Amino acid sequence: MEFRQSIYDNAKSITDGCMGHEEAFCTAACPMHTDVKKYIRQIGEGDVEGALETIREKLFLPNTLGRICAHPCETDCRRNTEFNEALSVAALKRYAAEKADDKTKWDIQVKGSTGKKVAIIGAGPAGAQSAIDLRKAGHDVVIYEKLEVVGGMMRVGIPEYRLPREVIDFEYSYLEDLGVKFRMGVEVGKDISFESLQQDFDAVIIANGAHLGGMPPVAGADAEGVMHAVDYLKEISLTHASKAAGKKIAVIGGGDVAMDCARSSWRIGADEVSLISLESLEQLPASEQEIVESQEEDVMFLNSWATEEILKDENGRVRGMVLKNVLSVFDEDGNFAPSFGDERKEIEVDTVVFATGQRVQDLTEGMVAQGGGGRYVVDKETLSTSVPNVFVAGDAAGTAIVVQAMAYGQKAAKSVDRFLNQVDLTEARNLKYEYSFETTLNVPLPKGTENLPRTSGNHRPADERKRDFKAVDLGYTDAQAQQEAGRCLQCECKLCMDECLMMNDFGECPQDIFGEFLAKDGIEPIVPYSCNVCGGCSHVCPNDYPIGETFMAMRKDFILANDGKSPMEGHKAIEMHQKLGFSKLFTTKAKGGR
Repeated sequence: MEFRQSIYDNAKSITDGCMGHEEAFCTAACPMHTDVKKYIRQIGEGDVEGALETIREKLFLPNTLGRICAHPCETDCRRNTEFNEALSVAALKRYAAEKADDKTKWDIQVKGSTGKKVAIIGAGPAGAQSAIDLRKAGHDVVIYEKLEVVGGMMRVGIPEYRLPREVIDFEYSYLEDLGVKFRMGVEVGKDISFESLQQDFDAVIIANGAHLGGMPPVAGADAEGVMHAVDYLKEISLTHASKAAGKKIAVIGGGDVAMDCARSSWRIGADEVSLISLESLEQLPASEQEIVESQEEDVMFLNSWATEEILKDENGRVRGMVLKNVLSVFDEDGNFAPSFGDERKEIEVDTVVFATGQRVQDLTEGMVAQGGGGRYVVDKETLSTSVPNVFVAGDAAGTAIVVQAMAYGQKAAKSVDRFLNQVDLTEARNLKYEYSFETTLNVPLPKGTENLPRTSGNHRPADERKRDFKAVDLGYTDAQAQQEAGRCLQCECKLCMDECLMMNDFGECPQDIFGEFLAKDGIEPIVPYSCNVCGGCSHVCPNDYPIGETFMAMRKDFILANDGKSPMEGHKAIEMHQKLGFSKLFTTKAKGGR
């Protein structure tokens, strides 16, 4: 039947604008779209096993990410934007992993063999995620890794005191359980050519990470004792030492890598550690946690200073540095354009570590074009390259943090699977949900919301921890995890569903009900007739949608199309009641009445 146009207009407005299915801020910000509010709610309810299962639906590295993730989810957390006290999402993820992760419960099912072979270059998080998804799809997967250990830059770039190596090995064993094959200690471009991989495999994913360090053009940078953060951290990760490092170490940079270098310097026996940055303390790009923990460990911060010259002794060894003061780091348009003053000072150091950016090494001998920082030129939507069966993932395609690399690994795997199945790379593919996106969720804070302080973890004393590689953060206790989970606001827009019991029988939110009406060009009468038109749903709706009003208009149109009668089968009894109520059988005439 046809309904009046205003009903269709209202239904479309509700369907298009209803926020009932909009993701929470944390989930939308996570490139892997982990259902944060669900697993935090489960932790709060004491269902840690269920929480871990929810996490592992998206992430094969729950304990790793719980320790080192840069957590964009926390940046967008409503408690952060409203109160500057984000929920400790990463710490709760780690808590669930430590309490409940069990290899016997891992999902290791794979589809039947497709007969297709995929080579992946790099055993970092991007390559590993690609391997998992492609292996589950039934393809044979081989990872080529030039190191003898898995984890890529995550393993040799993130210090052990932040990420214990046994955690990586345990979580990476999932790939072996799935049947992913590894070729360790094999460097593509040296031990095996890229061209041979491209010819011998049906598809190739390049995920080799940014392993090259670049040196800025500073006078004296060729002195003995000058090195780049990539090489410095890699040597320390593999040997707990640095052959080239002395006792007075200066680290140049202001990001998390610089903090890692500075803090690692104590652990290999430094007597003095300085961190020199162009930025002021307030402008440092490093995470607040890294800055605070570096300060606790007595790293000396020299902010708003730049390196003008590295001084050498008679043997060519670093003996000091000349620094110049920084007036500003960015120009009026926000572009990186440092300006310097006339002030100079000299400091005594014997080691200089530059944590000033990294590059991606070309493994393809020019077959795949590279852009800035050595990142390969790819289609950002599909991560495909100009070579038909070659795709790129992770830092090699432009990501910056582990969870982003994983999302690119997943995206590349989806593209490869489509390519191998001869399906268009973009057709009927919802690319929006393959990375972080902006949610349109816009709801008021729940009534009575308090500014509850973030629950702190348990850190070893700075004087004790700064001289070894044991874990700094000991994680949450059960009580702390429960307390922190209780801070979650469970952000969603289901206010009308809380107010109205009826609608819950027909969908999760009005978008379901009215969307189905538009799709089918009709609706079962029981739906609008279940509404009592109390107005409660519209009253609590942030957008004041006329839900009850639209249901009532539907009821009127049903009656008009049904010869003035209700379409509800049970309403026939009411009609008979009304008819008999005015008959002589059931009424009497009062004496003198008319």
